[in-house]
Amino acid sequence: MDVSIAYLDDHLIVADKPSGLLSVPGRAAENQDCVVLRLQALYPDALTVHRLDMVTSGLLLHARGKAMQIALSGLFERRQVHKRYIALVEGEMADEAGEIDLPLRCDWDNRPRQMVDFELGKRAHTRWQLLGHEAGNSRVLLEPVTGRSHQLRLHLASIGHPIVGDEMYGATPAVRVCLHASELGFAHPCSGQPLMIHSPAPF
Repeated sequence: MDVSIAYLDDHLIVADKPSGLLSVPGRAAENQDCVVLRLQALYPDALTVHRLDMVTSGLLLHARGKAMQIALSGLFERRQVHKRYIALVEGEMADEAGEIDLPLRCDWDNRPRQMVDFELGKRAHTRWQLLGHEAGNSRVLLEPVTGRSHQLRLHLASIGHPIVGDEMYGATPAVRVCLHASELGFAHPCSGQPLMIHSPAPF
């Protein structure tokens, strides 16, 4: 599981994470291998800005130094980061596009699983666009407006189209969970110039 570099300068790194590799170290000794530690072996100043689920592949942003970590984290907090994902979901979606607005919270009895909760959940909003049908499945472009844990995975499962391979949310077992962070865009904190980084889905 190699980590490739999609973008690199003196201030930040965008890694292309493979499915099956953690973004940050886990608590257990056997879960220490992760993207940020691999990057730090080459770039000791690399720091995590956001995370992807272990099963998700794609673009992952890291800062070089604490000041840049604060600046980039601020972009996420102000929703000034453009993120798009490609997913392959079960079933043929009938509509061309849509939005999912279902509040989510942790399912404490089944962590890390999340659940829809209209009383205690936090607002979660996803936009989606159908790209095509493939052998009874649907390829979709996803744009998370909010950034809740497992948001895309649970939102798609909640409308009857779980992501291919996502057994946690009711999908049939597959080689991998077919979810990929394909686009990452933001204004560079130092130059102000727009950056738009792309990574093709490996499925």
